[in-house]
Amino acid sequence: MRVPTLFRRPALLSVLLIVLVSWIAAAESLPPLPAPQDVPQPGPQTDGPYQPTAIVPGGVVVTLYPPDSPYLNAERIHEAETYGSYSPPHLGYIVNIHNPSIEFHAAKGALNTGTAVILAAGGGHNTLGVAGEGADVVPFFTRRGISAIILRNRLRSDGYEPKTDGVYDLQQAIKVVRAYAGEWGIDPHRIGVVGFSAGAELVAGASLFYEAFDVAGAEAGGPLAAVSSRPDFAGLVYPGPSPFFNGGTAEIPRDAPPSFITSPGWGDWIHALWATEYFTALLNDGVPNVEMHIYARGVHPGDRGQEGQAPATAGISSRDGVGFGSWEERFVHWLDDLGFMTKGGGETRAAMDVKVQLDRESPYDVLQRRLAERR
Repeated sequence: MRVPTLFRRPALLSVLLIVLVSWIAAAESLPPLPAPQDVPQPGPQTDGPYQPTAIVPGGVVVTLYPPDSPYLNAERIHEAETYGSYSPPHLGYIVNIHNPSIEFHAAKGALNTGTAVILAAGGGHNTLGVAGEGADVVPFFTRRGISAIILRNRLRSDGYEPKTDGVYDLQQAIKVVRAYAGEWGIDPHRIGVVGFSAGAELVAGASLFYEAFDVAGAEAGGPLAAVSSRPDFAGLVYPGPSPFFNGGTAEIPRDAPPSFITSPGWGDWIHALWATEYFTALLNDGVPNVEMHIYARGVHPGDRGQEGQAPATAGISSRDGVGFGSWEERFVHWLDDLGFMTKGGGETRAAMDVKVQLDRESPYDVLQRRLAERR
């Protein structure tokens, strides 16, 4: 029988045993790990207006309204935000937002296209999911040359009405970003919005009702009075109900922005239905460059899917490789197709198409008239 070489060298074996015993002893005496340092904390509460702090390193935080704005609740503007977690110790959501704000993150250096996107997180208007639908999404855009801005809007759970207060916050955010476009390296004609679930409801409102908001702002005066709140493009991801829900109607502006709409289908049928209602209304009105993707599989964030379904994650995620997990790439392709990914300024394809369609006639009305003429 052949004896292994190791056991024929007692000195070597002794050294290995000593090293092993020393390693075990060192492992047993290791000091405890320090607490995680990447957990953001809300700013302190003072007697003055609350000043939000960045949740992603390097963020520039700007509040949306002056302290005496009639849009704010003066009695609660000093209250600090409350941070919550879905998987401690990481930040998951924010509540108790009374001094709404934006958090700006610049596109990566030489990659900057001049395009910017404001991110409106979901949460059923009860919480604001600024992690999965905000902080996690920022690097996806910034490394593609798109500046990303996280919106912290007011919530129904804190006593506000999403259809007005929440939409106002997003509209005001567009104004603020456009006003600081020069300082932030942004083209003021390339500012869009992307909303998730409840945040997509705000996007729908901001994409339809900007004229009334701008008139009110002009009458109120101030440094943003002449700044437009119209988004140059809009993205609605697994959206909540729009003004067209269940046969509802709303006037669609002649210069309504192009919209990208997406949702899972079978595993999230209600949001797919709401997505379809919004898409159909814009399509019937002839709004140019409206695009929709309804994927076969996928689950709405927070829902419990059936066995074999993809995980119910939020924002941008592979979702176990199902088709819906690549919606963000389709969105960037859409932006590129419309001219938002080119550098050096210049008018986008989206802007040109809006301009030539200002006097358009609804294709739905044209079809109905032709059908009537055939009868």
